[in-house]
Amino acid sequence: MAAGDHRVSADDVTDDGAESSQQPQRLVADLVVERLRAWGVHRVFGYSGDGINGFMGALRRADGDPAFVQARHEENAALMAVGHAKYTGGVGVVTSTQGPGAVHLLNGLYDAKLDHHPLVAIVGQQPTTALGSEYQQEIDLPALFKDVAAQYVQTVLAPEQAAMVVDRAFRTALATRSPCVVVLPHDVQVEPAPDQPPHEHGVVPTAPQWRTPRVIPADDDLAEAAAVLNAGERVALLVGQGAKDAQRQVRAVAERLGAGVTTSLLGKPWWDETLPTSCGVMGHLGTTASGWLMDQCDTLLMIGTNDPWTEFYPAPGQARGVQVDIDGRHLANRYPVEVGLVGDAAETLDRLLPLLEDKSSLPWRSDVVAQVERWHAIAEERAAADAHPLTPEYVVRALTPQLPANAQVSVDVGSVVYWYARHLTLPHGVQAHLSSTLASMGSGLPYGLAAKLAEPGRPVVALVGDGGMQMNGIAELITVASRRRDWDDPRFVVLVLNNRDLAEVTWEQRETEGDPRYDVSQSLPDFPYAGYADLLGLTGIRVEHGHEVEAAWERALAADRPVVLEAVVDPDVPLLPPFPAGEQKLENFRRALGQEDDGARARRLLDAQAAQERP
Repeated sequence: MAAGDHRVSADDVTDDGAESSQQPQRLVADLVVERLRAWGVHRVFGYSGDGINGFMGALRRADGDPAFVQARHEENAALMAVGHAKYTGGVGVVTSTQGPGAVHLLNGLYDAKLDHHPLVAIVGQQPTTALGSEYQQEIDLPALFKDVAAQYVQTVLAPEQAAMVVDRAFRTALATRSPCVVVLPHDVQVEPAPDQPPHEHGVVPTAPQWRTPRVIPADDDLAEAAAVLNAGERVALLVGQGAKDAQRQVRAVAERLGAGVTTSLLGKPWWDETLPTSCGVMGHLGTTASGWLMDQCDTLLMIGTNDPWTEFYPAPGQARGVQVDIDGRHLANRYPVEVGLVGDAAETLDRLLPLLEDKSSLPWRSDVVAQVERWHAIAEERAAADAHPLTPEYVVRALTPQLPANAQVSVDVGSVVYWYARHLTLPHGVQAHLSSTLASMGSGLPYGLAAKLAEPGRPVVALVGDGGMQMNGIAELITVASRRRDWDDPRFVVLVLNNRDLAEVTWEQRETEGDPRYDVSQSLPDFPYAGYADLLGLTGIRVEHGHEVEAAWERALAADRPVVLEAVVDPDVPLLPPFPAGEQKLENFRRALGQEDDGARARRLLDAQAAQERP
């Protein structure tokens, strides 16, 4: 089944009939596994425990389809399932036992919810006869999951109910692009499964069936949107992950309107940043060009984005707005647009394009190109700036010319996201994913593993800070080491930016509070990341000087096994937001650094970046 293709039918479900002496009895857990296969699920992430043992037995009997992927922690398993959904376009599936195992899933489920990706969790529970007795590891699981799985969470209480609940969870996850939860009490898992549900009152027949709908705006609404866009002379496009399958159409609209294009963080992989009107990522971690574009445009077209950085949008009333989104709940949710179009991005733009006037010769396009060129010069200068011992910007920027054309990229949370957003140019077709809206630290390795397991013949590069690495990454390197021999392409490169500081937290504290760095809160213990990789039978590379970086990337991407590339970088490199919004943060930064005994150098770097931001 192709990624994202959920055309399934009941004929795909195994129904082996009655018991025999040669064949073990078919249990509810076996029925659930059969249903997973019918929904196109061939990989389940998780961690075992007594509450889910019946389901684990069914996975064993399934002989590797679906395959079970054991993470080192249930949170990481859930993050892997989210990563799987993002890289493949399918439904991520995770399983855990009850009690603490279920609690640990929440971070990954919220990641799926906030970034709008389908996920199904199959969670064990104590026997129904024990519920309500304060039994060991007994938690009210529907109450626990009722917010994160608001669209669907259900406990299976009878064998005749199991297929219906699983089918409904998958349909709901796909229709709403959200996580859903199926709770399986242990005694129900091991009950005999019915060959067919009885045709009687109170039993609901079902089938594993769902197909992607076509959603297209009305012609009158398209005409109204075109009128707004045609009236503009300085048009900007803000492109999000909803444009994933509309890259050709987005480019055609941008060229017709002579528009500058900026992306959300999630939209970055779906737009060609080598184009002369590409202003890079928008928002707090965005570029100088994106800040200028949002400040100067008179018309804004938003495509498939719900980016939360509202202070970096045009000021309300500055620009007229049009928005395209498959989810009507997002329309005018971040900016007061005049026309909101509910529709699939590709088909909507196909119908909008013939209504648009050609504005490619207006002076605005030349202004945009000049600002993009200015940003590229600034970025190159920053990457080459003096640092002790290394600037993280240069380490990430040096990957761009060496990143394989068939690579997949995962990005953790923290200061590394700034350098990814500003300095890494992705080749066409290279996916990059991260926990964006939830911004859950420690997601880089789980995401990277999901990408590698989905396509073991493609190299993976995971960009991780030392904070995220210490939170989850060190443990999941064990998973990398245990699975690497199954991969057709051995390349799995983990870049660790080692500055012994929670750098983003440090700079946020300075920015939002005007408070100095709180050492015991932000300092991290040193750890031999490269040395630990060697201990696991991987390859460790440690760099501390600029002249070592390019050769280190070359060696890492040519290795015959996974590599941890540890770069010792400077924590004083500022995380300055782009102007004009970023200018409002300067006084807090300066006040905080003025209270730090060793803040003078960071203050000098900050002032140098601020000078670059000003026109």
